[in-house]
Amino acid sequence: MHEIVASLAATGPTPIALVAGRFNGAIVELLIHGARDALVRHGVADDALTLIRCPGAWEIPLVARKAAASGRYKAVIALGAVVRGDTPHFDYVAGECAKGLAAVQADSGLPVVFGVLTTDTWDQAVARAGGKAGNKGAEAAMAALEMVHLLGRL
Repeated sequence: MHEIVASLAATGPTPIALVAGRFNGAIVELLIHGARDALVRHGVADDALTLIRCPGAWEIPLVARKAAASGRYKAVIALGAVVRGDTPHFDYVAGECAKGLAAVQADSGLPVVFGVLTTDTWDQAVARAGGKAGNKGAEAAMAALEMVHLLGRL
């Protein structure tokens, strides 16, 4: 049996777009920091990273689609935070963001990594943005690197 295994280190130029929603900005900034730190520590040049800000999670799929279609990036990392409130707004925004990003990845053939927190409470978001549950921005960055390398080997 042949096995294809991807590396978690950048190999050659690795331009990556980070698409970040501004809504729930305190959380998103922590995700951005985690993603950037992980990418740079694993060999991606800081000047190969492009941070693209948009209003919130609802808008992230459209911006990710434009970034993917530009041909400038090897991966797109979506970063945002949707925290459940007292209305069904959460369900619409979180679900459509996830579906939209899945469509961008399928249509573009480019890794589009879902680093958008969807939590019930603010405390859960804090825990996942560098607290006791780690930094999901950093985890998304590592998934992006692995996918870039894996797709390069296929």
